[in-house]
Amino acid sequence: MRNTARWAATIGLTATAVCGPLTGTALAAPPTAPTSLYAPTALVLTVGHGDSATLATPERAVTLTCAPTSSGTHPAAASACAELRSVGGDFDALTARSGVQCTKQYDPVVVTVDGVWRGQRVSYERTFANECVKSAHGSSVFTF
Repeated sequence: MRNTARWAATIGLTATAVCGPLTGTALAAPPTAPTSLYAPTALVLTVGHGDSATLATPERAVTLTCAPTSSGTHPAAASACAELRSVGGDFDALTARSGVQCTKQYDPVVVTVDGVWRGQRVSYERTFANECVKSAHGSSVFTF
C-alpha cells in the first residue's frame, strides 16, 4: 500500500508540475493585436514610352507608401504623398504647374499607377505628349 500511495503522490505532483502552467490565463486566447489606425496606402508607379500601357514597355517603376509614413523607392516620397493627400488621391486632379513651358514635340509617355489608396483599389493610366508635360503635372508625383 505504501508504494501505491507513493506512486499516486508522484503522479499527482508530476501532473501538477506539468499541467499547472497550462491552467488559468495560460489557456486564455491571446489578445488580438490592435488594427492599424491608418488605411493602407501602397502604390506602384510606372513610366514608359508609347501611346498606351498595353503598347509601352515600362522603363522605370517606383513604389510609394503614404500611410502611416511616407516611404518607398519614389525619389520624393514625402512630397508626393503630401501632394496626393491634397487632392484626395485623385490623380486626374493633378494639374500642370503654371509657368512650365514644354515643346510641342509628340513623344508619348505613359504613366500607370496600381495599388491601394486609403484602403481602396486604384488603377490609373495617363498618356502625356512628352516627358516635359508629364513632369509638369503636379510637383512630384510623376517626377521619377
